[in-house]
Amino acid sequence: MTMKQILVLLCGLVCVFADTPANCTYEDIEGKWIFQIGKMGYDNTVNCSGFPSVFNPAESQLTVSLHFPNLAIDQFGNRGFWTLVYNQGFEVVIGGRKFFAFSMYKQSGSTVESICDKTMPGWSHDVLGRNWACYSGMKQEQNPVKKVSKTNLTTALKYVPNATFLTDIKRNQKFRSDSRFVTAINRQQSSWTAVKYPGYENMEIEDLIKRAGGRKSKIPNIPKPAPVSAKHKRLAASLPVEFDWRKMNGINYVSPVRNQGSCGSCFAFSAMGMNEARWRVMSNNTAQPVFSPQDIVECSEYSQGCEGGFPYLIGGKYAEDFGLVLEDCNPYKGKDGACSTKKDCPRMYSTRYEYIGGFYGACNEALMKIELVKNGPMAVAFEVYNDFFHYKSGIYHHTGLLDRFNPFEITNHAVLLVGYGTDTNSPNGPEDYWIVKNSWGESWGEDGYFRIRRGVDECSIESIAVQSFPIM
Repeated sequence: MTMKQILVLLCGLVCVFADTPANCTYEDIEGKWIFQIGKMGYDNTVNCSGFPSVFNPAESQLTVSLHFPNLAIDQFGNRGFWTLVYNQGFEVVIGGRKFFAFSMYKQSGSTVESICDKTMPGWSHDVLGRNWACYSGMKQEQNPVKKVSKTNLTTALKYVPNATFLTDIKRNQKFRSDSRFVTAINRQQSSWTAVKYPGYENMEIEDLIKRAGGRKSKIPNIPKPAPVSAKHKRLAASLPVEFDWRKMNGINYVSPVRNQGSCGSCFAFSAMGMNEARWRVMSNNTAQPVFSPQDIVECSEYSQGCEGGFPYLIGGKYAEDFGLVLEDCNPYKGKDGACSTKKDCPRMYSTRYEYIGGFYGACNEALMKIELVKNGPMAVAFEVYNDFFHYKSGIYHHTGLLDRFNPFEITNHAVLLVGYGTDTNSPNGPEDYWIVKNSWGESWGEDGYFRIRRGVDECSIESIAVQSFPIM
């Protein structure tokens, strides 16, 4: 089976509802597209809703062929590149311009149609972030419309074999501590320790889901890591056995742990944390900005606020297109609202944002290690199961146990990768791990951090890492 076949299979098995309800795969997007482009000359405040219209008509047209995995060729023979943006849409860079749009969808009652051969109104600008225009895309070859009906949540959950099942779960159900679940986790394995956190008591299950990324950050069947080339295998083997950006020659290059609360803003904290750390790395720790996640929650059109989002679009694209502001410009509130960022605050920008490996689906452990050591901490996402909420210390892996008293929907949680190592004293033999900064406060885990099994794509953590580079 080819890499392309594997990615198509993995991305197409099921459809769930992500940042928008659209669910489009490489197979849906690759092909010849016609881009209808509006008047140019605007800045990043251009309103593209409803494009094209009588007030903002299309003025030019560009034909672009998108080839798997990342080659784009326009009607003039110019070659560029493109990437799927999770299952939400795609971005094309060609002829000195960037084009990004979410894929089209229609929603009627409980039924959602993914119309992957069309885009929503999107944004285009030159590679320097100037000369903005609206655009929309239509694929020459139509795809079948994907219809999915949202149903009531009826999930069978268990924490021990033959446990009774719960159905008709209500979103306002309260969390109840279950000592038997914690005991079952600790009995089953010796790699990590689970505990009861009093702060979860009586918290709504829906708020826990937001804390772990939110329903709209769920990615259907994340692609598995790409094969490792011989070159990258050699480079990875030459790296230090252990590495930690918090302890580089006695210097900590990672910004403090924060707490996102019950807002599904982990994507913003992960993205801000990456940019904060990379400012420190590039300036030899002489610049230590702390950026505002609230600016992202309230002001970004590339995400859904407290309902979720993705680091590629925030730590990368938003940071390049609009820039980031410091925390004082819009202090964190942990809730949605109108954009309240101070207008006179300067913005700090990043560029060269990318999925590790160059496009969605090209990531693997070796590339993550290489880029981490070379360039600094990076944003990663992984699937959160409800045993993870009880993590206190050790090297996490999903136990397969699910808490029957606290039904939880698996989400994709964005966090910050800061290091790696190997526990040679593990009772299970040497265990490789990643060191990861969470956004659940310092009282959770190992002072706000956790370690997770490395080299086996535990909970898909080695599949969609993202990096960008501050402009200093």
